[in-house]
Formats: sequence, structure tokens, C-alpha cells
Amino acid sequence: MVTEYTLPPHNIEAEKWVISWALMDNETLWIFEWDGLSHKDFYQSEHAMIYEAISQLWVARKTIDVITVADQLDKNGNLDKMGWKDYLYELSAFLISTSPCVEYSKIVKEKSLLRQVLKVCQQISWDAYEQKDTIQIFDDIEKKIFALTQNQVWDNMFSIEDILKNRVEDYMEIVDNPESVNANKVNSWYTQIDEMLTWFKPWELIILAARPSMWKTAFALNVLTNIALDQKKSVAMISLEMSKESIVDRIMSEVSWVPMYKISKWNLDNADFAQMWEAMEQLSNAHVYLDDKWWMTVPLLKSKLRKLKIEKKQLDLVIIDYLQLMHGTNYEGNRVQEVADISRGLKELAKELEVPILALSQLSRAVEWRVDKKPQLSDLRESGSIEQDADSVLMLHREEYYDPDTDRKWATDVCIRKNRNWAVGEVELHFEKEIMKFVEVSKKEKKKADNTAAF
Repeated sequence: MVTEYTLPPHNIEAEKWVISWALMDNETLWIFEWDGLSHKDFYQSEHAMIYEAISQLWVARKTIDVITVADQLDKNGNLDKMGWKDYLYELSAFLISTSPCVEYSKIVKEKSLLRQVLKVCQQISWDAYEQKDTIQIFDDIEKKIFALTQNQVWDNMFSIEDILKNRVEDYMEIVDNPESVNANKVNSWYTQIDEMLTWFKPWELIILAARPSMWKTAFALNVLTNIALDQKKSVAMISLEMSKESIVDRIMSEVSWVPMYKISKWNLDNADFAQMWEAMEQLSNAHVYLDDKWWMTVPLLKSKLRKLKIEKKQLDLVIIDYLQLMHGTNYEGNRVQEVADISRGLKELAKELEVPILALSQLSRAVEWRVDKKPQLSDLRESGSIEQDADSVLMLHREEYYDPDTDRKWATDVCIRKNRNWAVGEVELHFEKEIMKFVEVSKKEKKKADNTAAF
């Protein structure tokens, strides 16, 4: 008697969920594509035929819904096997009664791999029963196992010769067109920081960490406006803590020089509005994109950013505020493991999309217990893997926060605690609280001198 335990590994509910989500949100195909999912991975034949039709529409960059999938199934000669459109409508409504989980596509893939393992084992067993030559059997086993593992390898390894052939053109471009190369760099605008970090590179994960009230969001927004307005580059910000309206208010204050408290209290006059109007015109032409959804995972972030990069043809920096508010795709482990998965996912995402990611992070309370309050790498909250995954770690420290009588009022130390590309050290910035803006001391003094000369 055949029982469910003797059936090949499969999960029909997960298959239904994958198809349902694809019908409701076409962009999830980016996630399934990254997981290496194909129609051959589905156990139920109807599901395999539907996903094949969905994949064909996806390759052709056509809309994916019940009508278009039914039409593609008809072209493939499979619509009558589905019971026509009835089952498609049933699947399209399936997600309504279930909760989203990006793990389901992985479940479908894993079950498919297990079925392939069983198939290979069965073939090996039959070879043994037929009592073929022992050496030949072992050779066949090795080939079958190798073929099975090869299917899971995404990229081949490259020889240094092949890499150098591509890199030599980059080296020559640096020598021949230094101005063009510099124009492509993504800088923070803070001279000393950029000299130490040697700019934000397309595959880097940069961590900006601090205790509360150190103005790390303000610093991130300053970097955003510096890159978007001064360098005319494209920046995406994912805020899991603040609304997009609050973010825009802060940016408006910084760019227009209208005090933030006046915007927050809705206490503006005509002069303020005139300044803000000029800032609005400037910002309206900037390539800045905001997302303030409270629930975000790395796969969903990947889907959003890939879509943005394809549609806008450019993406130069991604800012995430902040890392600990993201959700992992696996809730079975502890919080430390979840944060570790998130940080690793962000590093992989930076490499895949070829865009630097600036992720804000909280620090543990251990800072408060030390005599020297300056943060260290060991203070990164909830996971040491953040330190491991990051290419650079910047930490903000305000002496005034711990010592109100200090003579370093409004001074903030940017402590570069990790830097794969160059040196570590500290840079002092001055914070203009009214407009929520960090400035370098030399630039601050120059600004005052220019204002004095104007009068």
C-alpha cells in the first residue's frame, strides 16, 4: 500500500503559494529566479505547466495574470488539461488565505532536489543489481553525483588571466580619463571620510552604527542629499522607522536652510516658504527614491531594487534605516542568527546589484558602561556577523551627550572602526542642529567667512 511517506518529496501547498504570489505580484519572479526555480521543480503536473507559462511570459516581459497565463497555456496546448481557467482563478485567490513567506519557493526547490537525489540513488541501485563492473559502477556514481551538484552551481570560477583582460581596460581608463573616472565615484562629500574610505564602491556594505540620539539618520540623509544633489546620482532610501513625509521634511530643512523646528511645528512664514520653494525645485529634479514600508526582508528588498534599477537605468547608492528593523526569512532560529542572515543577505545584494549599501545599525548598551564612551566594533548589536560582512564600519560619537559641560559642543566624531580599503581613524564634524546637517569644520568656517563677506 502506498502511503504519503512512500511518495516522492513534495509540498503542494508551497507550490500553490508560489504560483499564487506570481499571479498577484509579478516582481516576485525576481526572487524565484534567484532561487533557481523552474517549472521542472514542481511535483504536480498542472503546477509545472502553469509555471512554465508564467516563465515564458516573464521572459517576454509581459503582464502575468489569470488571463495572460490562460492564453499562454492555450498556446502551449495545456489549457484543457487544467480544467480551463477555473483552477487558475482558484490559485489566484489562494494567497488571500495564507501569509506571505519567501521560504516557500525554497521549499519547492528543495523538494525537487530531493526527488533528483532519489532518482540518482535509484539509478545507482539498479546498476548494482545488474552486477556491472565495479570500477564502472563507481565511475558512474561519481559522474551522477557530480552532475547533480553541478546543477546547483550558479557561476563558474574565472582564471586571473580572464579577469585581468577586463581589468586592464579599467586601469587604462583611470590613466587616460581621470576626470571621467572621478565623475563615476560615489562620495560622501565629507573630504576626510572619503579619503579614508576611498569612496563607496559598487559591491560594498557600509555600516553606520551609533547609540540613540547620535543623529545617525541625519548623517545618512546628509550623505543622500550630497550624492543626489551635488553629484547628480541616484539614491534609494528604505526607511523602516520614519515615514517618507518625515524624511522629506528633514531633507527640506537641510537643503532650504529653514530650521527643522519651524517645519515640525508648522510655523512657517512667507520668507521660509520662498526658501523651501527653491529647495523643492532643486529636489524635484533629483533622483531620490523613498520606501517607508514597515515590513522588509532581503528578498523583497532585492525585488524592489532590481525593478528600480531596471526602470530608472541607474542606482548609485542604497540607504537602509535601519538593519535591525528588517525581518529574516527564517523565524525558527534566534534573533542573533536572524540578524546574521540579514547582514549576509545585504552583502550579497550589494555584490549582485553592483551598488553600495549604507545600512544603519544600533549599538548595544555596553557603550554606556565604559569610562570611555567611544563605540567599538564589539558594540555592534545582536550579531558579530555584521562586523564580518561589512566592508566599512562607521560609528558616531557625541561627547556632549555624555558630558554636557564639554567644550566640544555640537562636535560629532565619525569613528571609522573597519575599512577594507585603507586606514581607520576618526573625523570630527560639526552638527548644525537647526537644519539637521553635518559639516566639516573647515567648510563651516569657510561658510561663515563667505556670509561675512556678503554683508
